[in-house]
Amino acid sequence: MWYEKITFLLKNKELRNKFLFVIFLFIVFRVAANIPIPGIGTENLKQMFEQNQAFGLMNIFTGGAMSNFSVVLLGLGPYITATIILQLLTMIFPALEKLYKEEGEAGRQKFNQYARLAAIPLSAFEGYGMLMVFKNQGMITGLSLPVMISSIITITAGAMFLMWIGEIISEQGMGNGISLLIFAGIVATLPLNIFQTFAVWDASKIPSYILFIALSVAIIAGVVIITEARRNIPVSYAKRMRGMKMYGGVSTYLPLSVNPAGVIPIIFAMSILLFPAMIASYFGTYSGSIGTMATSIGVFFNNAWVHGIFYFLLVVLFTYFYTAVTFDPKAISENLQRMGGFIPGVRPGKSTADFMKHILNRVLFTGAMFLGLIAVLPSIVAGVTGITGFSFLVGGTSLLIIVSVVLETVRQINSQLQMREYDTF
Repeated sequence: MWYEKITFLLKNKELRNKFLFVIFLFIVFRVAANIPIPGIGTENLKQMFEQNQAFGLMNIFTGGAMSNFSVVLLGLGPYITATIILQLLTMIFPALEKLYKEEGEAGRQKFNQYARLAAIPLSAFEGYGMLMVFKNQGMITGLSLPVMISSIITITAGAMFLMWIGEIISEQGMGNGISLLIFAGIVATLPLNIFQTFAVWDASKIPSYILFIALSVAIIAGVVIITEARRNIPVSYAKRMRGMKMYGGVSTYLPLSVNPAGVIPIIFAMSILLFPAMIASYFGTYSGSIGTMATSIGVFFNNAWVHGIFYFLLVVLFTYFYTAVTFDPKAISENLQRMGGFIPGVRPGKSTADFMKHILNRVLFTGAMFLGLIAVLPSIVAGVTGITGFSFLVGGTSLLIIVSVVLETVRQINSQLQMREYDTF
């Protein structure tokens, strides 16, 4: 039973120490998220995050660090962006693709090292961009040249500090540290949402609250089902004689995930939608036709219907694009043929690759529609129920991250528990 696993986790000294150490690192992250960058006035900053949907979503991922203008206001964004850029570059540079896909654990470690190094200039660039946008909007004051330089250095150091904490958490074997920190930032808004709900409590809205809870449970269940859903392709291996022993002759399956791209398409789409808003914010203070055009663009993309439609279409588009980057049916077909494997009823080689591509496109349609719907569900549910808090319970990147992180962390903890249970025999 689940409570027996929790009891064993707390009784085992090694696992208990790992668990408590991870909790301590979460506390360090939350403390850093509330330490403001010195020398800058931020009187009007929180109002901007409440009014701007894109910036508000970014603020959720950092657990409020951005609206607090803290030393870790960028969160883990630069490192994630650097990793995504390098993954896309594997399509252009064969040496990088070989390093990432064919050189095993050593190659992936070197690839991750490149991502860490690339995150440093990205942090400085994103930090400078944020400072200039906030300055032009009049949301921060006191940004002289020495203060700007020191702020960029602080922001870059804060992003690297969070990346380091994430890797330490990963080393504990309790889950992916980067994902767990993002998870902690999202869940950190829960106490504030509860407080705001009771502060504006209205008994006449009880049916809306019941509807919201029912929708939340149904949506979370759907996300878990789709996240765990697989399309199994049967694979058989031919019998082979080596010396006096026979190998192969077994049947297994190749699992294709219904959502192979994870949350990456939503992050891509959010970044693309954020770009026009940032440009409009930067040029909106200019006089003349440039300022008027920038203001018009900002108003256009802030419209709820326009934002929702573009968001949905971009998520669907990037789901297909990112899957095409990371999943290569031709390479899988060649690996199967090399190991003596084949799909029953399908010829090895090109026919196998075409068959897997056909199955993938059919499965991916469901995954892409699901991701697009999840991305816009918070706006839909808020419009139906009138409840704007707890948005991470009804869809969007937040819910996908929470579900994925919880499922992966449970798997990691279960594997740790099983290892210790075997040691007791």
